[in-house]
Amino acid sequence: MNALLIGADSLGKIPEILASYNIRIAQHISGRNTAHSRKTTLPKNTELLILLTDFLCHNAMRHYRDTAAARGIPVLACRRSATAVQERLQHDGWKLH
Repeated sequence: MNALLIGADSLGKIPEILASYNIRIAQHISGRNTAHSRKTTLPKNTELLILLTDFLCHNAMRHYRDTAAARGIPVLACRRSATAVQERLQHDGWKLH
């Protein structure tokens, strides 16, 4: 599954956690730049939107969440830590591969 990851400057161990759930980061956008909240489209291959809320302005988060909802793309929002991402995936019913 291809994911668009938004938020955070560095990802640490998050890519490893996502890979264990068979999720590949297709694109990462830091979200710090105000222009990121005005980006109008998600990449066509996006199957999951992951929002790392610690490093993301509210306008960007709202924009991407609304855009994903309009396309029926699931959204996972959590803090920027490998543990928080893994806990959220488990809570939402994702299975390890």
